[in-house]
Order: sequence, then structure tokens, then C-alpha cells
Amino acid sequence: MTSTSSEMRPLRVAALGTLAVMAFSGETPDGDMPYLLAYSLGDGEGGPEGSAAAVRQLLIDNGLPVGDRLIDASQQPGVPLTLLVEAGQAVVSMPHLNAQCVAPPEWLAAVAERGYAYFLFATRAWPVAEPGKPVAPEHLTAFAGDEGTLLSAAHVLVPARTLRG
Repeated sequence: MTSTSSEMRPLRVAALGTLAVMAFSGETPDGDMPYLLAYSLGDGEGGPEGSAAAVRQLLIDNGLPVGDRLIDASQQPGVPLTLLVEAGQAVVSMPHLNAQCVAPPEWLAAVAERGYAYFLFATRAWPVAEPGKPVAPEHLTAFAGDEGTLLSAAHVLVPARTLRG
């Protein structure tokens, strides 16, 4: 007989690899949507597969389901994910993770209009998108719009907060 333990495993930060966050916006029928894409470069212990497993475990440990279910953090106050938008930066925080990125003007306008961002935390590694280097729009679309990426990611609508309010 095989049993599965439900206790939390300790997070091995080295297994995550380099984590990055990217802000971008996209057109939807009801206006621009501000997106935040978090991903690993896949350079952690165990390579891309090890990084994917570690990211998946991080998400599960934080109560963020992986798959096609969209969580609205404004309706579920226990979601351990916050977004601070200040001085042209997007800062995402959750247990074991604090990341920030420069947000383009169109993203800042969209998040100001909506009051939230669509956070997509991919478990799949994306070694092509190195932090601080530009990513071609077609590469972003190919990765973020890929069914495999979407079905193996956490999806959360995160309220945007500012220091002023």
C-alpha cells in the first residue's frame, strides 16, 4: 500500500533557480489587462525539471492551485500574495518570494484603471527570458500563451496596492 504525506516539505530555495517577474499588458474585449508573469530560468538544482517541481511545490505550499482555475485574491483574503505598485515598479510578495520589476507605462495605466493585475506564475522554466534583457513579443506570446504553460501555472487576480492608499 502506498500513502501520500500531506505535511509540507521544506522549500529548497536552491531548487527554484533564478526567479523573474515580467510586467506586460494585453488587449481584451473590455480594455487592456495588466499581466505579471513569474517564472524560473530553470537553472536551479535539478535543472529545468527540478525548478518546475520546486515552483509547483512553492505554489501548492502557499495554497495557489496549479491548472486552469483563476483565483480572485480580492474575494479570498487568505491568499498569501500581494502586489505593490509604486514609482513605476511592480513588487510581488509571497512567502519565500519577493520580486520586483520595472513596469511599462501601458501596464501602469491598465493596473490603475482596473485596480488589479492578472498574476501568472509558470511552473515551466523559461531560460530564454533573462532578467534585464528585452524579450521579443513573439517569444512572450509563445511562452505565456502556450497551453502547456497555462495549464501548469497558478492564475491569480491580485489587487494592486500603493503606498498612498
